[in-house]
Amino acid sequence: MARKKIREFDSKRLLKEHFKRISGRELPIQSAQVTESTDFNELVEREPWLSSSKLVVKPDMLFGKRGKSGLVALNLDLAQVAAFVKERLGKEVSMGGCKGPITTFIVEPFIPHSEEYYLNIVSERLGCSISFSECGGIEIEENWDKVKTIFIPTGVSLTSEICAELVATLPLEIKGEIEEFIKAVYTLFQDLDFTFLEMNPFAIVDGKPYPLDMRGELDDTAAFKNFKKWGGIEFPMPFGRVMSPTESFIHGLDEKTSASLKFTVLNPKGRIWTMVAGGGASVIYADTVGDLGYASELGNYAEYSGAPNEEEVLQYARVVIDCATADPDGQKRALVIGGGIANFTDVAATFNGIIRALKEKESRLKAARMNIYVRRGGPNYQRGLAKMRTLGEELGVPIEVYGPEATMTGICKQAIECITAAA
Repeated sequence: MARKKIREFDSKRLLKEHFKRISGRELPIQSAQVTESTDFNELVEREPWLSSSKLVVKPDMLFGKRGKSGLVALNLDLAQVAAFVKERLGKEVSMGGCKGPITTFIVEPFIPHSEEYYLNIVSERLGCSISFSECGGIEIEENWDKVKTIFIPTGVSLTSEICAELVATLPLEIKGEIEEFIKAVYTLFQDLDFTFLEMNPFAIVDGKPYPLDMRGELDDTAAFKNFKKWGGIEFPMPFGRVMSPTESFIHGLDEKTSASLKFTVLNPKGRIWTMVAGGGASVIYADTVGDLGYASELGNYAEYSGAPNEEEVLQYARVVIDCATADPDGQKRALVIGGGIANFTDVAATFNGIIRALKEKESRLKAARMNIYVRRGGPNYQRGLAKMRTLGEELGVPIEVYGPEATMTGICKQAIECITAAA
């Protein structure tokens, strides 16, 4: 499961679009997204309520504490919203130690209310946790002792009996309404493969729950079965994170293939680089380097999986090698070409693409004093490893090759010993 944050606009869009299908009732949610390309005249034509309602505007940038940071404006008309956006659009802000420009806003009706409630659902390994409080809003952390939490094991439905603990102290006139709301949101959470959903706060408007602030995360590995339900969902980069040209290139490859191709530069001057098959294995390799005290030398996070074809692997490997060999400084470097034991990926076939890239980049590898460590298992792995050993003899670049008899963590230790050994 890969938890991917989505914008508040999309969280509310999904809630509105599917709440009626799940519960038989509508949520009167209204929201609009504003970016640099937004034409306010066209936006009003699509969303007429913008010109007739008092409004709320705030950044929609995957960071919290917007109210405490003075980035939420309330009870404005459309002209004031446009001025608020114009003043802040593209301006850099610092949030949680990260800096970046504000590029996206969400605009909604201003909803007068007296009470604020908190709801949070989190997917865990053996089920889901549901938390609820009658004291929601910006002071939720100061009132955390008032949050009630229950755990729902996988396969168990959220019944009124189970939900009773959350709503036990609510006034009778709203207890039933909030209970049904929580049950419907939990069903929607599972149906749409959310991994995290938080409403802080939601209010009671005309006797019905209404989410004022909302955060959501989806399991992006479930996209294959939810693409119609999710619609044109966007998984934005974390706030403050901007893709480099090489990362953008891999991202473009990833979007065009049924396989998975991921690449993130962590330290351009790092001396340990990875090209790892499998999402779980890629995490193990990166974590091992960090656990052994050399996180600062880790150049990248990389993962290819889902049986990419030879051409896709070739293009992917070219990018990894170019980054790993940039700006030679005379010190040794290590490239770990690893993975677990594949279930269905033809190891020899994927290695063909890597081998072609290594041959193309021979001079760069030698200039960077690169040492290569290979560990792989799975279908045709013996043939793939044999090709790698032959390549080492042809290139004159140090290549050590291991099968599943070697541990994944073991070659990480060898890579570290390589870069720390005397020249």
